[in-house]
Amino acid sequence: MNASNCYQHSRDLKSRNVLTANIGTLLDLYGVEKGLDHFRSSQELTFDEFRYYLQHEVFSSLPKTVTLPVVREYEKKISEVCWFVCRKSLLGRDKPVFSDDSVFKLFRIFCLLADLVQDSEESSRYVVVLQPSEAGIVAEQLVLCLGLRWDAADWEALGSSIGHFKWAAFLAVLEAKYCCDHQLHAEALVEAVDEIYDVFIEDIIKKGYLYKRGYLLPTMREYWCVLQPCALTYYKSSAQREQCGRVAIDEYCSVEPAPNADGKLQRFQLVTPERTFEFATQDHKSRLQWVSALRQAAAVSGGAEGYQRRARAGRRGAGARREREARETRARLQNEVRARLAAEAQAQELAELSKKDNKKLEELKNAQAELERLLQEETQAKRDEEIVRALQARVLTEEWEKREELERLQEEQNRMLEEERLKRKQFEMLQAEKEAQFKEAERRLKELEEEKQRLDAELRAAQEKISQTEHNALALHVQLRDHPIFRNGERARRAISFVPTTKSSSDTLIDVKAIRHLKVLDDEDKL
Repeated sequence: MNASNCYQHSRDLKSRNVLTANIGTLLDLYGVEKGLDHFRSSQELTFDEFRYYLQHEVFSSLPKTVTLPVVREYEKKISEVCWFVCRKSLLGRDKPVFSDDSVFKLFRIFCLLADLVQDSEESSRYVVVLQPSEAGIVAEQLVLCLGLRWDAADWEALGSSIGHFKWAAFLAVLEAKYCCDHQLHAEALVEAVDEIYDVFIEDIIKKGYLYKRGYLLPTMREYWCVLQPCALTYYKSSAQREQCGRVAIDEYCSVEPAPNADGKLQRFQLVTPERTFEFATQDHKSRLQWVSALRQAAAVSGGAEGYQRRARAGRRGAGARREREARETRARLQNEVRARLAAEAQAQELAELSKKDNKKLEELKNAQAELERLLQEETQAKRDEEIVRALQARVLTEEWEKREELERLQEEQNRMLEEERLKRKQFEMLQAEKEAQFKEAERRLKELEEEKQRLDAELRAAQEKISQTEHNALALHVQLRDHPIFRNGERARRAISFVPTTKSSSDTLIDVKAIRHLKVLDDEDKL
């Protein structure tokens, strides 16, 4: 992976030849870079062609079985060569925080955990990228070594936004986000990078102080111990300058608890095929941690591949399994989602049908209520109609009675009209007769008036005569009174009574005329 990353940063012919020559020098092969000119007719080589040349022309000189320390030594030298060729482009940044040596160690960690993937833009090109989960493991170890608080949710958000980490992005995130803002001392940064370098590159599982019992002198002495999958190395101090011994660890080793003789130290034994080593810690928690670490080292000690590389492969396999499981789970979830959507659609359809049924039921209930109301209204209407019919019958009966009464009244009216017509006719006849009589009466009245005038004239003449007669009679009465013969009174009154007068006859005539006149006026009033 170091050569791959270096190849991507040095694609020119000269740098490629320098890289190939240095790798050949490490393997005691000289002039291997000259074969690149004759490997293909073209001067441009793809990465697949370059890798094929290294595997079959350069690395083929290595023995088939190589121990893990030899592999680590070769990896370290090849990494140094690649760093030497590409360091100028790999160190380029605006505000450096880590030292060049720390950047080189981070570069080795990046190359160890990274993947070689095909570029999406150019199919013949490969890029070295680091998965967000692997980058999170490195960042978490660095942050914890710096004594800071690790925020997993923040990293997940950052990893989901960036995606795959290239080297420049990986280094920029470590420097800008976790180191630059906290104003950390340079030595602290160097120590933190060394710590994670020991973990990932040197495959150091655990470091710390342990008490070890001597082989010749059975006393417990304290040493600084460094545990790797293949060995437990112990030093005098944590500076790790003076190595005091090394215990080889393989899959046949075992760790067993030991009795505590003094009751102060927590003892345990490391049993190897050659001999048994006794160690101790000051507390029970540390003993459990070391026992677990030693058992883990014994379990991963076999093979020529490093612990972190196998752990990465395991994580990758687990990641692939998780990804496969995730895909299966995603497919299952999609199927479940589709099934759920289908079920929801069916449920929705059923709900819609149920809603429609409920709506229809509600409509039916409303219709039933409406029909019941209409039935009640119809029943009430029938009752009202019966009442109305009864009223109509009664009214009709009354109407018939009134009609009969009206017919009777009409008949009576007709009869009365007929009678009135007859009466009118009779009245007209009577009126004509009365008019004739009136005319006759007028005529007679006129005649009577003429007669009255004549009679008045006669009356006046008679009255004059009577007056004259009375005057004559009075004169005669005076003469007779004075006459001796008629001095007796009775004879005189008797004589006067026989005197003719016209007063009574004239009065009678006047009364007859007045009666006739009143009768004529009465007839006019009747008309």
